[in-house]
Amino acid sequence: MNDLRFALRQLRKSLGFTSVAVITLALGIGANAAIFTLVRGVLIKPLVNRGEDRLIYIRQSALGIGNKNSTWSIPEIQDLKARVKTLTEFGDFSTVPFTIIGLGEPREVNGGVVNGSFFEVMGLHPVVGRLIGPEDDGPKAASVVVLTYRFWSNTLKRDPAVIGKTIHLGSVGEDRSATIIGVLEDCVPYPQETEIIANVASSPHHLSATMVTERVHRMTEFFARLAPGASLEQARVELRSVYATIKKDHPNAYSKQADFQISAKLLRDQITSGARTVLLVLLAASALVFVVACSNVANLILARTVRREGELAIRTALGASTGALRRMLLAESLVLCGSGAALGVLSAQWMVEVLARYASRFSVRALDLTVDSTLLWVGVALAFVAAVILAFAPRLPADTSGALHLSSGSFWVTGSKSRQRIFVVTQIAASFVLLAGTSMLLTTLIALQRTRTGMDTRRVLTVNVPAIFYGKTGRQVVDFYKEVIRRIDALPGVDATAFGMVAPWRDAGSGPSLQFGADGHVLAAGEEDPRAQFRVISPGFFRALGVPIIAGRDFNEQDGRSKEPVAIISETFAQRMFPNQDPINRHVLWSDPVLKVTSKNPPPPQRIIGVAADIDEENIVPEPTLTVYHT
Repeated sequence: MNDLRFALRQLRKSLGFTSVAVITLALGIGANAAIFTLVRGVLIKPLVNRGEDRLIYIRQSALGIGNKNSTWSIPEIQDLKARVKTLTEFGDFSTVPFTIIGLGEPREVNGGVVNGSFFEVMGLHPVVGRLIGPEDDGPKAASVVVLTYRFWSNTLKRDPAVIGKTIHLGSVGEDRSATIIGVLEDCVPYPQETEIIANVASSPHHLSATMVTERVHRMTEFFARLAPGASLEQARVELRSVYATIKKDHPNAYSKQADFQISAKLLRDQITSGARTVLLVLLAASALVFVVACSNVANLILARTVRREGELAIRTALGASTGALRRMLLAESLVLCGSGAALGVLSAQWMVEVLARYASRFSVRALDLTVDSTLLWVGVALAFVAAVILAFAPRLPADTSGALHLSSGSFWVTGSKSRQRIFVVTQIAASFVLLAGTSMLLTTLIALQRTRTGMDTRRVLTVNVPAIFYGKTGRQVVDFYKEVIRRIDALPGVDATAFGMVAPWRDAGSGPSLQFGADGHVLAAGEEDPRAQFRVISPGFFRALGVPIIAGRDFNEQDGRSKEPVAIISETFAQRMFPNQDPINRHVLWSDPVLKVTSKNPPPPQRIIGVAADIDEENIVPEPTLTVYHT
């Protein structure tokens, strides 16, 4: 305690040194504490799912057409359930947009649709009420809904009165009434962040013949648990064998060009795989920041020790032992590092929030991240490590008599220069690595900033407006959107307003990717029809985005009332399908098998009326973009 009181007095006399040292240590300790908290929360901390070591995620991909996750159809899932013996307790999850009426303002939400065994397979429990179970499965069950914990907490303020309440769900097909039966515990929102999770009976589309019988109608994620005694590798071998048989039995559903494949991972590995490399690189960078911070402060302490040579020599001459002197320096280091850790931990809390938002791009588990006592203990541990390093940075006087030093009036703490060189070299090396990595990052960010997206993204605002179909005709819904557009157009500073089913920069790759043919485009031997993204937009969409029409014309109101379907294609599409030709007034015909079962009548050919400049989705969506206006 005497050493600590003396350390405080000494540091108060050197406020400049103390301030610089504390701030430097706060940077090193705070960055490390924040990043370690993030790494622990995403990569190390166990999931809340019970028995997570047996819970696996099964993925189907079509890498030949650039589809890393083509999801599953119900017939495919039924085949796997019937034939695979190394797995038990299967669960499936489909993402469906819903419009909720009955919980305050009508709102558009992301919803999940699950079978009756999903929550049992996932090992999840309710915090209020109950979850969807086997009694809620099948088309004849009552429509029920479970709220996710985040939606219940943030939007509904944890109101227990919502349990048992009846709401209206608007979705594809028709609207349904559903009863809220419970709230799901706080868990990782995988495979999608959703606000509600409903049973199959709540989604008319899931009860349709298309969903139940068509093998090419893929929109479902698939989960399972390993059977007792079965290993993950055994399950993978059996899944590949069964999947090969399924593809052989149904060749029309699995084109050779698409190269359909199956894979299986532990759910924990699936959730964290995308973020592992990024987070480990961040952790390594933060360790370098800590080394640089400690080296900086060590050099400051060495320089300060040179000025304190007289004091240390006098203490030595008066009989102070090396241990006593080292304890005195350790007390000063503990005060410095403790203050730096306190400031670092305080700043690390907002750093964790910023880093979590960034990491959520790579793993949905970052959305589930909360700051807990781990942050404090990491800060304490780093402060102690730094204090020990700094306390042993200077070499103390070796001559216990001190007579020669005192009589001559000159003092020197032996070995300080050599140790200072070591810290300087370490600092420069770590700084060089950080600087090199940072320069590469900045170069990439500048290049991205200069990339031409084809859109005026600086002046475009996108707003989600829920489609309220309940109790309204199709004409009333269309009139509602027209009135919304008219009123927004009238606002000061608004140049143009339009409707689109997706926002290109935000929803890149979303929406169906469908096969098509075109007038005059001849396929090579063995080549399949190309695929394109399907878009639904209103007149003025390209003008609102700042995308020029380079040939033909834009849509107008007459196109919506005309019986002839029309389309606008991208510049890349035109060059690929009609090289050195005029695409205007040629036709595009959708040929995807899924359209033959989702539409009562085959889609008619659509006449091309315009060519729009490319929008930069090519790095994310490998197919040419075909934008279609559909009434």
